[in-house]
Amino acid sequence: MYNIEVDRKWQKRWEETKLYKFNRDRLDKKLYCLEMFSYPSGAKLHVGHWYNFGPTDSWARFKRLQGYEVFQPMGFDAFGLPAENYAIKTGIHPHDSTMKNIETMEKQLKEMGAMFDWDYEVITCLPEYYKWTQWMFLQLYRAGLAYRKEAPVNWCPSCQTVLANEQVIEGHCERCESEVTKKNLTQWFFKITAYAEELLEKLDVLDWPEKTKKIQKNWIGKSEGAEIEFKVENSDIAFKVFTTRADTLCGVTYVVLAPENEIVDKITTDEYRNSVEKYKEWAKKQTEIDRLSTTREKTGVFTGAYAIHPITGERVPIWIADYVLATYGTGCVMAVPGHDERDYEFAMKFNLPIVRVIDSADGSEASLPYTDYGILVNSGKYSGMKSEEARIKIVEELAKEGKGEIKVNYRLRDWLVSRQRYWGAPIPIIYCDHCGTVPVPEKDLPVLLPYNVEFTPDGESPLKKCEEFVNTTCLICGRPAKRDADTLDTFVCSSWYYLRYPDNKNSEEPFNREWINKMLPVDKYVGGAEHAAMHLLYARFFTKALRDLGYLNFDEPFLSLRHQGVILGPDGNKMSKSKGNVISPDSYISEYGSDVFRLYLMFGFAYEEGGPWSDGGIKAVARFLSRIERIAERVIELRNTKSSKQMSSAEKELNYERNRAIKEVETDTEEFHFNTAIARMMELLNALYKYEQEVENKNVEFFEDVFADLLRILSPFAPHFTEEIWEQLGYEYSIFNQSWPKWDPKALVKDEVEIAVQLNGKVKTRLMVPSSADDKEIENVVLNNEEVKEFIEGKQIVKVIVVKGRLINIVIK
Repeated sequence: MYNIEVDRKWQKRWEETKLYKFNRDRLDKKLYCLEMFSYPSGAKLHVGHWYNFGPTDSWARFKRLQGYEVFQPMGFDAFGLPAENYAIKTGIHPHDSTMKNIETMEKQLKEMGAMFDWDYEVITCLPEYYKWTQWMFLQLYRAGLAYRKEAPVNWCPSCQTVLANEQVIEGHCERCESEVTKKNLTQWFFKITAYAEELLEKLDVLDWPEKTKKIQKNWIGKSEGAEIEFKVENSDIAFKVFTTRADTLCGVTYVVLAPENEIVDKITTDEYRNSVEKYKEWAKKQTEIDRLSTTREKTGVFTGAYAIHPITGERVPIWIADYVLATYGTGCVMAVPGHDERDYEFAMKFNLPIVRVIDSADGSEASLPYTDYGILVNSGKYSGMKSEEARIKIVEELAKEGKGEIKVNYRLRDWLVSRQRYWGAPIPIIYCDHCGTVPVPEKDLPVLLPYNVEFTPDGESPLKKCEEFVNTTCLICGRPAKRDADTLDTFVCSSWYYLRYPDNKNSEEPFNREWINKMLPVDKYVGGAEHAAMHLLYARFFTKALRDLGYLNFDEPFLSLRHQGVILGPDGNKMSKSKGNVISPDSYISEYGSDVFRLYLMFGFAYEEGGPWSDGGIKAVARFLSRIERIAERVIELRNTKSSKQMSSAEKELNYERNRAIKEVETDTEEFHFNTAIARMMELLNALYKYEQEVENKNVEFFEDVFADLLRILSPFAPHFTEEIWEQLGYEYSIFNQSWPKWDPKALVKDEVEIAVQLNGKVKTRLMVPSSADDKEIENVVLNNEEVKEFIEGKQIVKVIVVKGRLINIVIK
């Protein structure tokens, strides 16, 4: 009987025989399958980890059976804020808690029975890994893709660190729920914007979910338009606005600056300074996501200053409002309330002028705000022009006067990578009062993270208080200097880890170029959709930058991507310790074995959707495997009996079910539709039972052959169980050295097909008819059937309707 002891038996055997070791000599059949590695913030794997790793391992096993040499490594994304917060709370050092958690999770992952080749493990918090993360930083720095500047950032006063936009939920820190504010800090950035166009353009060639590609396209946010200059009245200050609708320029009745824009303080008049300062403080606490919301009520204040309209020369009031971001475009917006819904709402609230400058294309006066293209009106010499013509003509004429230019704009901002925390890769930079910014030479890497550090958060990196770390010597002039006390965003570590796996023991370089260019790109990547606009974008940026620096000869890191859904707690909420709804797999595995648990995860949920956890069906899955065990026992018993060699109709029907199952399980597994693949195998098992119970003179050899095929197609889903049954049947070790069975198209063409027999539209019975029969032949077969004769005896047949392959309807009166 299958249980956890069977798991342990085969895990030991697989390890002893090195069954899953990657064969570097079979690169012609290489398939790099990779799951997003886990963060060891908790002591154990939960159901969510299993849902990522287990089904993906089943897909990888399926590809192995198809003849691929599967490379499937595993590691840990081990730096990050949770371990540091845990240290602050408990006094346990982040290194100690992280490495202990990794040890536990390694054990659990091995108990899963996956094909992970642990010889290729990476752990990002170890010096042998983050040495090369620092090396990556230096390459980007030398290429002009890493730079330092002061910038407004999301700041959590409790965690005392910078937060990414995605880590701010409704104005609060996602971890501690403290209210987030803005703070100006000098930070390191990666110039991801240099690749904005390629990041956008190359999405179309990737086998990725369309939703994910759309998220990246929106995040990059390409806009083709123009920059137009406005001058501040009675001042030498000017600012530019970006617009895609220069045809509406004559409809500008006010302009709006971001509250953070550096010119706000310079232009605000004394009369309005107090209200402007109050509004700026309030705006600091709003998230970018909230500020960009189209449904949120508009807010803003007048600065007291005016700009001069570049065409009409009229005075235009200058406002500040939080729906304009300093980090997007120029941080300044021309407001056309007659032809923009957002501007219209703002103008209505603050009683600002609304001017019509576009009529609909047919010349009629559409209701405002009218946002489509049309014919210009109230636009001086441009009146009567079509929008498409005017938007080009206006910019061309402004360009001659030095007031405008054609411009392509992107929503994408450069990646802020500095973090004021301890548990991360130190930034390999030294600051000297005489020599300025000095990069640490590659030969001196890694810059080691010191162990003895005070973690009390006070707004500065804990490393800043570690004198033995901060105080150093300038490598150029030899004078006293300071190390950068910030650490790198943990997304930097995960932006290149897929490149380290195949060459993880290389101590001379992050990876061997020749080898890595043979192993990459990743063929199948699996992980959460929540990483669409961060990790997945950053990894693409790293790949392209390293390509341009001569290290890679490919453009994209992940050719094919699949997302798993989220397994929620039984209460329908996201699993978290604070909610007490985290489901551990351990108790289920102890009771049922890991294969039952794996099968249930794949059968109970559509993989890309997930859903609330319920263990209501896990016993049914256990019964499914028990039924297979009973068939295996019967196969062994029948070997000693006299066997028919005929292919009767019963054998043909079973052969049809076998080939249909192979074909559909193959198709469904390829597309990660595991639940339907398992359903097909259950149908084949039912067909085996039907044959075994109903056919007296069995073709025993054929029966066993069909059962062996069932084991082969089930093996990726239940690896320990099928390995055990395979051995019991006396077959050669291992089932994973077998080939995926071929399905025969001819076997899927039935000699007979079952059709429904209806009388006046109501089903009365079902009959088998020759699949090649025409309508008249089907009618004759049915009308001459004894059961049907009883139904129609004494009745007048009005007409007979045949729907080939499905039904026959006899209309009687």
